[in-house]
Amino acid sequence: MVYPDGLDVVEHPPPGGWDAQLGPTVVLVHGSLDRGASFARTVRRLEGWGVVTYDRRGYQGSGHRGAPPDLAGHVDDLLGVVAALPGAGRPVTAVGHSLGGDVVVGAALARPGSFASIGAYEPPMPWLGLPRPDGRPRRPYVPGDPGDEAEAFFRRMVGDAAWERLPEPARAQRRAEGPALVADLVAMRGDAPFDVTALRVPAVFGRGGPQSAAHHRDTVAWLAAHVPGAELFEIDGAGHGAHLTHPDGFAGLVRAAVALAARRHGEAPVR
Repeated sequence: MVYPDGLDVVEHPPPGGWDAQLGPTVVLVHGSLDRGASFARTVRRLEGWGVVTYDRRGYQGSGHRGAPPDLAGHVDDLLGVVAALPGAGRPVTAVGHSLGGDVVVGAALARPGSFASIGAYEPPMPWLGLPRPDGRPRRPYVPGDPGDEAEAFFRRMVGDAAWERLPEPARAQRRAEGPALVADLVAMRGDAPFDVTALRVPAVFGRGGPQSAAHHRDTVAWLAAHVPGAELFEIDGAGHGAHLTHPDGFAGLVRAAVALAARRHGEAPVR
């Protein structure tokens, strides 16, 4: 397969190889300051399926390419990955975590015929204008030093202790991904990149339990209520990093998206 130039793509073929693929083909898309390898535990729980992960431009193995200036660049990359998959254009299921969910939604809107279904776990969509739980207005994002932004983001999302446990080379790698993170955050603060209510590809929106941030949970509830035919999938006990802490639940979200496609197309359930 010929994937978009410079993208670090990892294939997890089904038993017997791609030529023997009978079940779904799944593409997983990571969020900000993350990498495709973070889905390793989820991939192991999708045994028998063909799964593809990749590092988004600006991150880890695709870091040398630099980050695209907006979400549309990441959407184009995902569409390029899907177009290169085995199966001669057979629709796939794409599932994204956090901002990866925005990428997946944008791709499904741009080229709906390429997707049997999609899933998005807690995709940030501040342009929806939902009120903050604390009632305060949203402040404009003014980025500082990219490396400092990356470290602060990691500490905020994963915890200070997790940052301190990282070996120095890993800290340096995360800080080097600061420009990609800043590009992600700036893209999220601009005008709406798409109208999510126009989505017609079968979609499952996932969220964590009460441990997850209220604005993430509220966004997913809004999406499930306003996107035609969308379903809500909750992972009990999970926070925002469910693919890391609750891989069984995240794999369940993937399976729910595949099952939704089967139901919408009148096919037998895929196991």
